[in-house]
Amino acid sequence: MTYLFAAYLVVWIGFFLYLLSLSERQRRLSKELEALKGQISEGG
Repeated sequence: MTYLFAAYLVVWIGFFLYLLSLSERQRRLSKELEALKGQISEGG
């Protein structure tokens, strides 16, 4: 039973780390998009 708990714990930790990585990527893409919008509005 201990191994089952450990396996669930590892899976949940991995899942949350994956969500954190997605959040970080989303934030980085959002910043890049805003920078590109700024460049376009400046004409170049």
